[in-house]
Amino acid sequence: MPGDAGPLYSGQDAAGDKGLNERRGQAGREGKKSMKNIISKIDELARYHNEVSPELVKAKDIKLGLRNPDGTGVVAGITSKGLVLGYERIPRKDGSGGYDVKPIPGRLLYCGYDAIELARQIQKEDRFGFEEIAYLLLTGELPCPDDLDTFCDTVAKKRALTRIERGILLQEAQNDNQMFALHAVVSHLSRCDPDPVSIEIEDVIDTCISLIAKMPTVVAYNYKAARYRKGDDLVMLRPDPKMSTAENFLYMLRGEKPTRDEALLFDLALMLHAEHGGGNNSTFAVRTVSSSGANTYMAICSGIASLSGHLHGGANEAVMMMVQSIKKNVQNWESRTQVRAYLEKILDRKAHDKAGKIYGMGHAVYTLSDPRCDILKEKALQIATKKEQIQELELMDLVAEIACELIRERKGQIVAPNVDYYSGFVYKVLGIPIDLFTPIFAMSRVVGWSAHRIEQIIQAKLIRPAYVNSLPREYVYVPLGERRPGEGPR
Repeated sequence: MPGDAGPLYSGQDAAGDKGLNERRGQAGREGKKSMKNIISKIDELARYHNEVSPELVKAKDIKLGLRNPDGTGVVAGITSKGLVLGYERIPRKDGSGGYDVKPIPGRLLYCGYDAIELARQIQKEDRFGFEEIAYLLLTGELPCPDDLDTFCDTVAKKRALTRIERGILLQEAQNDNQMFALHAVVSHLSRCDPDPVSIEIEDVIDTCISLIAKMPTVVAYNYKAARYRKGDDLVMLRPDPKMSTAENFLYMLRGEKPTRDEALLFDLALMLHAEHGGGNNSTFAVRTVSSSGANTYMAICSGIASLSGHLHGGANEAVMMMVQSIKKNVQNWESRTQVRAYLEKILDRKAHDKAGKIYGMGHAVYTLSDPRCDILKEKALQIATKKEQIQELELMDLVAEIACELIRERKGQIVAPNVDYYSGFVYKVLGIPIDLFTPIFAMSRVVGWSAHRIEQIIQAKLIRPAYVNSLPREYVYVPLGERRPGEGPR
């Protein structure tokens, strides 16, 4: 009866309420304690049973992380899209059939073309190239002028969000973490697709071009929505069909048309991040998901999810945070002694984030150099005209030089700055907030993801690698009533 429950909720029986609240509080505390205890126990057992010894890895010839013992990648597929070169395999002359790995200056090829040479030539012609690179990766061929114009026009028409898509964005982008917001919005854009699950090649291509076109708009609008929740005015500028992708993004983000030099620099960054072979974590994720027959939105979201991890997509953010720490704690930026001393503290886990890492140094494939790094640094220097920016770039050069020395001295490894080391500085010079660095990576790399997805669907092969079992034997079932704490398999 409603009347019977009245005093319990109305506050008419203060003494009863007090006693009830105390019991509830006690029960809540005990429940939280029990939950914490079981989580701690699961944590302990998970660590015990899931860790694998190096001896077992060697004995079973396991390639953890799909990496060979010499650091090279395990060949898991074939692609015509991107080729990343950082070493040569030199067959041994002893007849063993083995080989040695020889470091070489890094090279990056897009569909057989040197990516750095492509970027240099496009910039030499004083034009924007991201759309041309997208066409190349999607088709395997460089476009003729008419095809490039038609492709750019198609991208321009797909770039603006519809009223429904803007509504989805405002509804779903309820997270200040811009990668979370990007993932949420892209996944829900499928609601505006008349056939979102189609894996017919033409439908996939159409969806991929739409995502290539829309993702810069989504990234800019997500940031605007986040600022709106913090009190800023909500101004979402429609993309200008006469502008390139690079120009439009800076325009929508900053509220004013960028200078041509600014837009060309940003366009260069987009070209250099568009593709990096099939073996990088996010592209492999997209190919794996695509191989299962999943739709385009799910596949691209898997790439976004992978890129959100700090070991893959967030490196340029980490670099800039580290540089800020160095600027704050090193009195004389030009002092080699002071900079080296602070970097040694970083490596010793006594400074910055105490992770023991100098961010932006080395690469999983590149050894002697990252080919993307030099050209990005050259262009950054040209636009970094303010005194403080020049000083910061000179500091970064000094940090890179000393970091390479320290890593060689301590670990015997030859490393070089990677593209992430200078891309964050480029974005900073362009006035781009640090929490957009990784989403920008995604809006560029969606080109490569799309190209690899199409290729994977055409190849029509489910990716299904094997895992070996780490357990030493089979176990016999023990009835529930006979089990005792701590008596599990050890």
